[in-house]
Amino acid sequence: MSQPVYRLLLGLGAAVAFGAVSCATTPDTSGVQVRQLADRIRIEIDGELLTEYHYQGGSRPFLYPLLAPGGVPLTRAWPIETGTEEEQDHPHHRSFWFAHGDVNGHDFWSESAKAGRTIHEKFLELRSGRDVGLIRSANRLVAQDGTVIGTDERTLRFYRRAGVRLLDFEVTIHASHGALRFGDTKEGTFALRLAETMRLAPNRYHKGKPTGHILNSEGVRDGDTWGKRARWVDYSGPVRGATYGVTIFDHPSNPRHPTWWHVRDYGLFAANPFGIHDFEKKPAGTGDLIVPAGQNITFRYRILLHPGDADAAQIAREYEAYARESAKP
Repeated sequence: MSQPVYRLLLGLGAAVAFGAVSCATTPDTSGVQVRQLADRIRIEIDGELLTEYHYQGGSRPFLYPLLAPGGVPLTRAWPIETGTEEEQDHPHHRSFWFAHGDVNGHDFWSESAKAGRTIHEKFLELRSGRDVGLIRSANRLVAQDGTVIGTDERTLRFYRRAGVRLLDFEVTIHASHGALRFGDTKEGTFALRLAETMRLAPNRYHKGKPTGHILNSEGVRDGDTWGKRARWVDYSGPVRGATYGVTIFDHPSNPRHPTWWHVRDYGLFAANPFGIHDFEKKPAGTGDLIVPAGQNITFRYRILLHPGDADAAQIAREYEAYARESAKP
């Protein structure tokens, strides 16, 4: 062995002996990790995927997948993923989103040729943390002809909590380009499309028998919950051989709280404070809401992903804790 090579090896040996050269360490995956990828934001809880925030190329930002602890999917994969055996209706039902079907006469709910788009402008903050992770973004509401009719800011908080998955969604909509009118239609607004096996209406997954169930804060169940007002609604059903549920809490400070619910037996699950004409058969326009030019309006919701049904997850108690937390100055 040549002297230069010998001296190099001797030096490396000494470095290892005295700790000057260290082995690669495993990245810390504890807590809530919010990581920016090329075209989306990935959110993990203690190294386990919760969801991804998709914000490029579509009609609106959305979250997909939405996973319970253990990686159990609680929202439909289609149309984000193709080749699945799921029902392929309502292609605008993209897992978890916020949009309304009539804003100044423009449809931001569907994905028709005439529909408007919610376009991501920039991220205001991305933050990981031991117990909470956060995404803040700015967006533009753009009509089909390219006209900007308003803007919004969204804040999503993802919590680390044993046994469940918990996230808060807040959106402030600015009448930045003139007054905004949220029209009276059932087509909206804060929405999820649940996994096919959870739905109330039977399909090929159920062999002719419904297995999902819906319960609201007023004790109303299943199909009777559509169009009713409630502080919360829970939709539960089987996924991969066990029962799981998704609950949406309507924040006590929201306009028109408690909200109406556009919750369907085929798995659409939405809070909608505007569709009074459809829900209560009142005159068209009863549910219109005007935000004057230069002003804004804020909506807040909580999502709870849990094992078991609403009773097992003690959803009524969870909501009371949420309301007390919300009342703190």
